[in-house]
Amino acid sequence: MQLLALALYHRDGRKDHRVLRFRPGALNIITGESETGKSEVQDIVDYCLGRRTANLPDEPIDQSVGWYALLVTFKDGGRMVLARPRPTGASTLHAMVRTGDATLELPQADELIANSNVAALRSEVSARLGIEDFRFQPPAGTTRNAFDVSIAHAALLCFQNQNEIADKTALFHRQTETGMAQTLKDTLPYFLGAAGPEQSLRRHHLGEAIRAQRQAQRKYDDALRQQAATDAGGLALVRLAENEGLLTDVPPAPDTGQVVALLQQALDASPRTAAPLDLPDRRYELNEERRALREELQEYDDTLAAVDRWQEQGRAFTGELHLQLDRLKSLSLLGPEHLHDTTVCPMCTQPLQEPDPSAQDISNLTTRLSDELTHAQTLQPVREEHRRALQAERAAVAERLRLNGAQLRDLLTSDERMRNLQEQQMRIAHIQGRIAEALSRTGTASDISKLRHDLELAKDRVATLQVLVDEDDVAAETERCLTDIAVNMTAWAKRLNLGQAANATEVSISLNLLNVVVRSPDGRRPLRRIGSAKNHIGYHLVAHLALHTYLRSNSRPVPGFLMLDQPTQAFFPEKPRDASKVQDADWATVTAYFTLLDEVARLNEGNLQIIVSDHANLPEPWFQNAVIANWRPDDEGNRNALIPFDWTP
Repeated sequence: MQLLALALYHRDGRKDHRVLRFRPGALNIITGESETGKSEVQDIVDYCLGRRTANLPDEPIDQSVGWYALLVTFKDGGRMVLARPRPTGASTLHAMVRTGDATLELPQADELIANSNVAALRSEVSARLGIEDFRFQPPAGTTRNAFDVSIAHAALLCFQNQNEIADKTALFHRQTETGMAQTLKDTLPYFLGAAGPEQSLRRHHLGEAIRAQRQAQRKYDDALRQQAATDAGGLALVRLAENEGLLTDVPPAPDTGQVVALLQQALDASPRTAAPLDLPDRRYELNEERRALREELQEYDDTLAAVDRWQEQGRAFTGELHLQLDRLKSLSLLGPEHLHDTTVCPMCTQPLQEPDPSAQDISNLTTRLSDELTHAQTLQPVREEHRRALQAERAAVAERLRLNGAQLRDLLTSDERMRNLQEQQMRIAHIQGRIAEALSRTGTASDISKLRHDLELAKDRVATLQVLVDEDDVAAETERCLTDIAVNMTAWAKRLNLGQAANATEVSISLNLLNVVVRSPDGRRPLRRIGSAKNHIGYHLVAHLALHTYLRSNSRPVPGFLMLDQPTQAFFPEKPRDASKVQDADWATVTAYFTLLDEVARLNEGNLQIIVSDHANLPEPWFQNAVIANWRPDDEGNRNALIPFDWTP
């Protein structure tokens, strides 16, 4: 997913709106003076992607903007419009989502309507990105809650505001917020491709296999410990076996020899099992049907809402016609006055430049309004009939949806029967285990051999699953991914001549620290132990560029854009008005930073979009070609910024 355009709509609903266009798959630069809204672009994009709490300034944006809209494109060519209204208070959950093909564009101001919410927006964007239905389960014994991985977590890898990019203690967006560091540690392995739903399933199967192995081990150990004849409880075991269907034609009072024979027969008996039901396919069909019915029901709801608005507008129209008609009917009270010459002023008898309408003209208007009112009223029954038809069709779909739910519940009942059968089989296994214990006094070598064989099978299954789980070692796989990322990080850190990079054997990202770590023959240094804001920013740059290059080359479900705010702030005085006029800055290093950004964008061959907001404005042609907005006063001194000059009070 990459950005195509960002739009701001005025609160008064005016037709013209502020649009900032982006170039996908390339370096995009927004340059300009301070206090022109460069930093706010990143906050607006974050807000449009579903952030619940808006991080937008009060002025002048809050005073002028009513809606924000983001146009994004996906790898398959499809597009989405993600729009959010101005937050009321600390946040808002309202949203507008529109999907389409490559022709989809930003909506007009009169098309903005909250047709969704933040949760639905995140869900749709996550699905389009390819984020799996992966619910992260924290380790047992921890107090953290489980959560579904979504675009909200992927977006943390795509932003660096001006405070974060120079932070020596934290590497990622919003990392210093409460609980966010742990969230990054939990989700980064998934986005790197080191963890996923299949790993959780394999661990679940391994746990079941270990429990089965322990059960087989207990049976085998019991068979070895006891080799005596059956005890007084043998007859009770016969009755239990009979109740579970393992024995038939049991004598009312069997003797000792018969009890032993019956127990042996029960031990050798195989319980009757039901043929497995082909439920997954049927459940899939019902779920697909349920999804389609819900979509159809939503379409009827939308249509009925449109009909209701139509009727409301019709009633308002006829009401207005009634009002105006009642006013015009007062002309019927006129006497001879209606013959007055409307070309002459009744007060001064002077000719009028524009004659007043005559009583006859107004009377004709009254007649036309009456006709229009009659025509409008004849449409109401047709509209009501159409609405009733829609409601009947919607009721039919709702009934089908109810029947679908009933069928799904029937499947759940079938699952319950299968579970009951499994419980019965477990009870039978338990009874047979007790019988084996009772017969152990007279048990044969073949009985013990069978138990040994069962145990070996259980051990083999555990060993096989353990190998698969070991191969899924999330921590080791994450380190392997970070090692791959470190190759580019190390090369680019040396290229930018960052502190400690010259002698470094590896520059990498530490999942434990969530920060950059530089390894050299002298030891291991985290970023917080390396001085200079220039180095802090430089290491942030190489880390995020290398991370996104890895994500793009491995087709991971993370948006294909990286937004950086003020990456050259360390080279200028505090809050410069216009960095392009600073003469004593280290322009060679600034140029090297932007050159690396441009080359990495090209290296990813259109799969990575880099958007930079900065005071710098280099004269090089490649830099100027990347500039999508230059917010500096024009030749006439007119202000140029994110918020148009005529929008501010």
